[in-house]
This record gives sequence, structure tokens and C-alpha cells, in this order.
Amino acid sequence: MSTTKVKRRVGKYELGRTIGEGTFAKVRFAKNTETGEPVAIKIIDKEKVLKHKMVEQIKREISTMKLIKHPNVVRIYEVMGSKTKIYIVLEYATGGELFDTIVNHGRMKEDEARRYFQQLINAVDYCHSRGVYHRDLKPENLLLDSHGNLKVSDFGLSALSQQIKDDGLLHTTCGTPNYVAPEVLEDQGYDGAMADLWSCGVILFVLLAGYLPFEDSNLMTLYKKISNAEFTFPPWTSFPAKRLLTRILDTNPMTRITIPEILEDEWFKKGYKRPEFDEKYDASLDDVDAVFNDSEEHHVTEKKEEEPVSLNAFELISMSAGLNLGNLFDSEQEFKRETRFASKCPPKEIVRKIEEAAKPLGFDVQKKNYKLRLAKVKAGRKGNLSVATEILQVAPSLHMVEVRKAKGDTLEFHKFFKNLSKTLKDVVWKSEDLQMQPAA
Repeated sequence: MSTTKVKRRVGKYELGRTIGEGTFAKVRFAKNTETGEPVAIKIIDKEKVLKHKMVEQIKREISTMKLIKHPNVVRIYEVMGSKTKIYIVLEYATGGELFDTIVNHGRMKEDEARRYFQQLINAVDYCHSRGVYHRDLKPENLLLDSHGNLKVSDFGLSALSQQIKDDGLLHTTCGTPNYVAPEVLEDQGYDGAMADLWSCGVILFVLLAGYLPFEDSNLMTLYKKISNAEFTFPPWTSFPAKRLLTRILDTNPMTRITIPEILEDEWFKKGYKRPEFDEKYDASLDDVDAVFNDSEEHHVTEKKEEEPVSLNAFELISMSAGLNLGNLFDSEQEFKRETRFASKCPPKEIVRKIEEAAKPLGFDVQKKNYKLRLAKVKAGRKGNLSVATEILQVAPSLHMVEVRKAKGDTLEFHKFFKNLSKTLKDVVWKSEDLQMQPAA
């Protein structure tokens, strides 16, 4: 490929591909150039934050989270600022999203669901004890490490989408209400701890059932189901699990079960072990103070360097699930919020084929070099699905095509990719003899 790619550095970090996007922030994979450690960097528009009514709360919660080193919470390593951006350096969870497990394999067995739920409650309980509430627990925020342990992300950062009104209570405008407590939807102000617990209950239901307890294409009908707790247990749910879920999914936050009560529940306690970790974690908050005080002497600069569009070994490994390179070339790989395939076709032909395949599926296509943005014309249940595609060179005659959900519903993205892949059969490289063996 004759084009060039811009390599970006922020401080000691080399920025890689975008791995997540939201209203207020973008998350990019990055590498610490001093240690080689992979990290995730959440990049936030400073103007939006500084104009926000919750600047002090955001600063306080980020400060609190930086002092936390809990095995089930994604760590904040460092906070940096430039003239226009805030960079939050986060632990990188290599195991992907917990939700992908449900999408690919369906419901979990009770013991497995209980283990993840126990880890979720551990994380939520610990952060609550330090005055930090999540307020936006959903599948995208439930990640897995390389050992399959749960890591909850975005604690302390959800305040970006919140507002404090004259009554002094939290208020929110919710885009996807399926996991949100009834009192949040009513927008009368709510207790962050009890709202988090409701979301934990919905997550437990999904783990056990394989589907959402509250689901409807009509938003007002969905609101009504949530407000009345209208849901039905699947027949395989055990009575102790039903009893616990009924107490969590109580529409009245005053009578809803509390975390201390959950910790004493018989179903929850089975096989439960409290996490052991060193709570005395020495961390400085000077970087947080500098960013929120807008100290120019501590500003970092984003440096740009041009280089050929190609993947080095580190990038190749980091993009492969479980560090198994074979996954990059496996046409039967599991679907996630991002997926990829290899092709021996010339890059221009790949672009043309993707464009030809996407338009009949109802997508507008925008092209820039070897990057494509596919936007669904018709809105789905989470708005218009937007898909980002990039073609990267692995070798002179081999390219990797990354397809990533930028916005919209994850399940709708899976459906789109399946339809797309059917029309790209002659583009995808299938290597029957590719065997990647671990080094001896």
C-alpha cells in the first residue's frame, strides 16, 4: 500500500486503534513506550467537561478511583491533560466483554453466573464504600481479564452523563433504559447505590436467562414494564435464584435488598470468597489536580509521526483474542463489538467489495484512504448503527480488515456482520493449513 499512516503519541504512550466511542469520550488502545505494557486511554473533550455542572464531582470520583486497586475494578493508572483534551490511562482488559460470552454461547450455568455476579457485587460494594457510584452499569462496562475474572470499567466516569439539578439530586437522560432502575427513568432524583443494585439484578438475570428481563421495541411500553417490574423467569431458574432476583428487582428503592443483605443470601454465599488484596495502595493525585486546575506547565502534547500502513508484531498480538494469533485468520471467530478477517485481495478491491456489500443493507458509505465509515440510514433501538472499517497491511500480499461497531446496538452489529460476511466470501482468506503453535 502506498499511503501513509499517522502515528500518535501522548506523553510516553503510543496511541493505537479506537476500541470504543461514546457521547463524551473515545477510548483508544495504547502502549506504554517505556514498559511495553498495553493500556486503554479514554480521551475526553476538556471543553465539555469544564462546562459541565459536575466538574468537582468528576474530579473527586476520578481521584477516588485512582486510589483504588481492587481485583474486579479496572484501574486508573494516570491522568493527563492537554489544551483541549483529558487523557485517562486505564488498565487494558484483554479478555473482552462479558456480554460477548452470552452472545456467543447463550445463558450460563448457575455456578458460572453466580461467580461473575459475586465478582460484580465485590466491585460495586467496594466502590460504594468509598462514595463512588457507577450509575451506568451495562454489558459494555463488564470486561474480563486474561484469567476470565470480571473487571468493571467506568466507575467514577459515569458522572459525565449526569446532571445535578436545583433539588441537589442526580438526574440523567438515559439512552438505553434496559438496565436502568425505575426511579432513574422517572427522573425524580435517585440514590446511586440502589440504582446500581437494580442494574446488577438485570445483569444477573441476563447471565442466567440469556436474554433481557425487560425488552420491547416500543420505548413507552418498555418503560412501563420496568416501572412495574413485569418480567417472567425462564423455567430453568432455581427457586433460590428467583427469590434473590425478585428482591433485587424491587421497584421501590426503599425496600430493595441492600448489598449487606445480598452478602448473607444463601444462593449468593455458595462458594463465595471475599477478594484478598492490598487496600493500602500508594498513589499520587498530583496529576489529577494538575489536569482539573488546567495547569499549563503539566500539559502533554500529542505528537504525530507519519509511517507506512503496516502492523508490527506487538500490534498484531494485541489485536488477537487471548494472544492467539490464529484468531486473526480464523473465519469462524466469535462475534464481538469488533471483529476482523484476513484477505489476500488488493486493498482497493477490498474497499470496493465492502462498499458494494454495505449499500444494499441500507448503509451510507464514507471513504477516506483505506478507512470506511458505514452509517445505517434507518435507526434501530439504540439509534443509527455506525460501523468503522479499516484495512491494515500485515505483509506485502496480506491485509487484515478490522470491522468495529462505532455506535448503536451490539446485537444489530452482529446481524450486520453476518450478512456482510456472506457477500464477502471471495474476499476473506481461508487458510486450511495455518497452524499457530505456542513456542516451546
